[in-house]
Formats: sequence, structure tokens, C-alpha cells
Amino acid sequence: MRFVSVLRAMLVLAVVGLIAQAFYAFTRARPQDMPWTALDLRQPIGLFTGRKLTALGDAEPGHCRALLAAAGARVTALPPRRDGARCGYDDAVRVATGVTLAAPAPGVACPVAAALFVWEREVVRPEALRMFGAELRRIDHFGSYSCRRLYGRDSGAWSEHAAADAIDIAGFRLADGRRITVARDWRPGESEESRRRAAFLHAVRDGACPLFATTLSPDYNAAHHDHLHLDQAIRGAMGWRACR
Repeated sequence: MRFVSVLRAMLVLAVVGLIAQAFYAFTRARPQDMPWTALDLRQPIGLFTGRKLTALGDAEPGHCRALLAAAGARVTALPPRRDGARCGYDDAVRVATGVTLAAPAPGVACPVAAALFVWEREVVRPEALRMFGAELRRIDHFGSYSCRRLYGRDSGAWSEHAAADAIDIAGFRLADGRRITVARDWRPGESEESRRRAAFLHAVRDGACPLFATTLSPDYNAAHHDHLHLDQAIRGAMGWRACR
């Protein structure tokens, strides 16, 4: 009986060792899937990439800029800005390379710039090639910073735009000359081209959801009929996220 107990214990230890070894190998191969590993913008999107991107809002601004630089993006830090008691920013950047926003490129909070960098490389560019066989040339936008409340109201909650913590994406321009806009192409028409454009817009919206704290599209309400709203607001300790 003692021999059987010892053998059983050795087998259990061997199995635990194999599991630990496999887990270690997986962690080395897919660090972006682990909650405790450091964010690396050069890695593919993982299970915890979005949480880590949003958490950059609590980090020192220089840390976010260093991550972008290490991944090959070039950004310029903007001076802090204050417009009254509720508007302004401390960590906004202007992206020079790494994100192809239409000129003039807006100043955005660094966590937003980091998420845009990953989104363009891992989602938008691959989808453009897959669906249209064309390279992405430019991302059109309606800007980022705006000292205003939600929906331009005179009262109520302040918009994330009031802290440059959001950007509104209007559409995309491809190297073959095609221009795809949220306002015109979100709803599919009868033609194959129309259906392809709508599918592309839905795909890039869906791909933004794991990377941004909030992703809103025309499916959310009429106020977003012509753009995708992407922001990196930290929604409490549980990291609540919105995707619609």
C-alpha cells in the first residue's frame, strides 16, 4: 500500500510539473494573454491587451510614450491644457508616425494613441487587405479634444472629449482611391460593393471593442450615425467596457 501511495504521489507531481511547464511555455509565447505581464505594443492583441491599454490612464505619461516609441511610433507630447474647471488634459500627444490619421492630426490622450496604434496595425490594415485587397492610406476623423458635455448639452455629464480621451472616426481611405465612410456605408445596400463596405466597417468596429474602454457606432444611437466613438475612460475598478 505504501508503494502505491508513493507511486500515486509521484504521478501527481509529474502531472503538476508538466502542467506548470506547459503554462510557462504558453506565458512565454503569449505574454499578451496574461494579466500580470507588461504591455508591449509590438505584440499581437491578447486577452488582456485592452485592460492594459486602458490602465495606461493611471500610469505616468512618459510610460505610455515610451511604449509607443519602442513599438516604432513617433509622437510629440503636447503641453498640458486647462479650459475651465472641467476641461483639459495632461498627457495628450500628437502622433507623427504609426497612426495614419488625416491631417491635421489631433492631440489625443496617450492611452487613446496607443490603442489606435494597435487597432490600425492589427485590425484596420488587415481587414482592408482581406476585404478590398488594398492598403490603408488614411483614417478620417472628426477630432478629439472638445470642451463640451455629452451630446453638446448645457448640463449633465462631461464628454470624454473634454479630456482628449476620445476620438471620433469618420471613415477610411484606401490606396486604390476608395473612401469608406460611416455615414454612407454602415448600412449595407444591394450591391456586393456596398455589402463589403458595411462588413468592413462592422469588422473594424468589432475589432476596436477589445482595445478601447468604449466603442460606439451607429448601432448605439442616432448621434453616432456618422462616426465611431472610441475612448479610453477608466470605468471603475472592475474595468467596465461598452461596445455597441
